[in-house]
Amino acid sequence: MREIRLYYEGDPALREGFRRFLGLQGQSVRLIAANGTPVQDFVTAQKTHQEALNLLLLDRGDPRSAAEDAQLQEHQDSVFWMVQIMEAWFLADADALEKYYGRDFNKKVLKSNPNVEDIPKRDVLQCLAEATRKTQKETYHKTKHAPHILERIDPAKVRKAAPGCERLFLALQRFADFAGERA
Repeated sequence: MREIRLYYEGDPALREGFRRFLGLQGQSVRLIAANGTPVQDFVTAQKTHQEALNLLLLDRGDPRSAAEDAQLQEHQDSVFWMVQIMEAWFLADADALEKYYGRDFNKKVLKSNPNVEDIPKRDVLQCLAEATRKTQKETYHKTKHAPHILERIDPAKVRKAAPGCERLFLALQRFADFAGERA
């Protein structure tokens, strides 16, 4: 394996945030925003990029077809479930959110759950909106704010609060260890 190809759901603007959050600077990891068809893009990559370690990062709560579920089951070791929504990772590091949004950030409204993967999507978005409503950066907006927040949250805090994230980090580390042994 010469590279990692990590497919993720979402906007291409998240690419650099993911790269920094996952500690992938300088590594041969290709981050691919798979808007619309992430499962199909990943399944195709399993066939067309066999020399790479192809991984898929998905939101757990999104609906899938029966065919997609079957494909995911077939490749389950390469599929990583973020949470119901990526922003739940942000709740694992309220200090980073407060630092990013600055004055008037309402940290008190954030859900305190030791496992952020259990917080429903609706609750995550609602508490982010409420916490950021009066800040100078204004109410949380996915494409304007998420890439910058991803760069700032502490991976150790997120890994502790999100078992799926921990599993992804361990897979990336195994690849790095394997690549290092072969070099």
